[in-house]
Amino acid sequence: MPVLPELLEILVCPKCKGDLEYRTEPAEALVCHACRLVYLVEDDIPIMLIDEAKPLD
Repeated sequence: MPVLPELLEILVCPKCKGDLEYRTEPAEALVCHACRLVYLVEDDIPIMLIDEAKPLD
């Protein structure tokens, strides 16, 4: 089950408070283009910890 649209509307990047893009490929994730960080979604739960974020390729 994907992340709920209601949740996506209120989530922002924890680092810059900017908008996030929801992606399902290659893995389910939320992307902040401003910070160039990728927050993975595990078991339908966004992992919104800055230390756990991956750099955007």
